[in-house]
Amino acid sequence: MSWSKLKQQLEGFLSPALEGRVEYRAPGYRYLPDKSGICYITVDKKNILNMSDKTNPIRWYQTELEIKNDPDIQIPISSDEIEAVRKDTKGPVPEDRLIVIARGRKSTEYAKELLSAQAALSKSNFTVVANKFLTTPIEESLESSEILLNVLALVDKRVGKKRILSMAEKMELKHPVVRYFYDLRRGGL
Repeated sequence: MSWSKLKQQLEGFLSPALEGRVEYRAPGYRYLPDKSGICYITVDKKNILNMSDKTNPIRWYQTELEIKNDPDIQIPISSDEIEAVRKDTKGPVPEDRLIVIARGRKSTEYAKELLSAQAALSKSNFTVVANKFLTTPIEESLESSEILLNVLALVDKRVGKKRILSMAEKMELKHPVVRYFYDLRRGGL
């Protein structure tokens, strides 16, 4: 599908509150056959999906440790996870220490997933992911581990006010760029 048709379809699904604010851009229309097209999403004329721009409002992580030490990331721990740690330790361990161990395990897992999703985004071809978004159900795009699919679904008008508001807890464990678009959409309801 040509870029202009793809852009037209994506913009047709934009939430009315975000029309004119969110734009899909391609810096050039001439692509070499062996290179993927470079496209991006802008909000209020600022390129949001730019990992190399230090002035970007979105935080892009370089290491797992950076993610684990980020004070903005709150990782909830369930009683089942604490119980699993209790069984693994096989001994008397204070309750507060069990919570620390469980949170450490979960944050390591979360950090790996986040870095993996970020790496996949930097290698992804926008047009391929956008075509995938247009052909899959909106629920799959929202639940996906792919950052770009999450972003495209969050700005979609098919995702209603109730669903956006009910996703608050899930959004806490998503990449900062996904949370940015979630907050943008929630603010534009």
